[in-house]
Amino acid sequence: MLVLGHLDTVHLVGTLKESLPIRRDGDRLYGPGVMDMKGGMYLSVHALGHVLEKQSALSVPVTFMFIPDEEIGSPSTRKLIEAEARKSRWVLVPEPAHDEKLVTGRHAFLRFTLTVFGKAQHAGVARGAGRSAISAMARLITQIEALSDIEREITYRVGVVSGGDFVNVVPTQCQAQVLCVAPTANAFHEIRQQMDALDTGDPELRVEVDAGPVRPLFKPTAGTLALYEIAASVAAELGLNLDHGQFGGGSDGNFTGALGIPTLDGLGVHGKGLHTKSEHIYVSSLVPRAQLLAGLYRALSKLAAKESTDLS
Repeated sequence: MLVLGHLDTVHLVGTLKESLPIRRDGDRLYGPGVMDMKGGMYLSVHALGHVLEKQSALSVPVTFMFIPDEEIGSPSTRKLIEAEARKSRWVLVPEPAHDEKLVTGRHAFLRFTLTVFGKAQHAGVARGAGRSAISAMARLITQIEALSDIEREITYRVGVVSGGDFVNVVPTQCQAQVLCVAPTANAFHEIRQQMDALDTGDPELRVEVDAGPVRPLFKPTAGTLALYEIAASVAAELGLNLDHGQFGGGSDGNFTGALGIPTLDGLGVHGKGLHTKSEHIYVSSLVPRAQLLAGLYRALSKLAAKESTDLS
């Protein structure tokens, strides 16, 4: 089995010292990445160690992958992830928990970089041939985000914008990064068509749209649902009632699930505030989530051993 997760976070260098230091306040433990997803990866290793203290070995090999670039789309690791996943029967992803549900599918994620090219002139001149790339990008951002259909869970979000060199020069270039989320294959194609069709509406302002890393659509398969049933049985023994579903918030599980390899996501810690300066986990969730992971390791090991015995 493959245990798949990442160690990078969205927090900038200095966050730990300046705005989100490690601290505990009652049941809450705060810190950058504690929920997404250092906590889950630590817990998955700890749970396996606990299992191996009780029994010398599992009947199936366990491989851990600690990904360093998940938050930017895993551009350098996708092929490695897919290659390792193809060697595995099951993939477990200790991304943050979704309340009382495990993740058996994830929406697709598409990234785009937009670049608008304008025409320079002195910004202090009232009339002239200048065309502001920043003004054009501002109009495009409004147009792009208006394409979101929240009811259908289709979203277009602009997260990074940069442009201009001097305040007294009409900016000739502006760049923006866009993240789009598609819950279905049709929505995936719709987003690509919409982004490819972007235009400034001004022949003297040009926009380029460059597609970036994609997280493919991860839909529940029979194998993934069977894996969920095993986890649900383990959870029931612990007094937990866990449902499942498909969610946004992409992960490296998108890659393995899209390959058709049984993938169970959302096995990590409970908390709130991921991707914010209030990110925290609930300390009270650590023991039951560790027990769930340990029980899942044992259950899959027993299943593999039984199947091996039956074949012999």
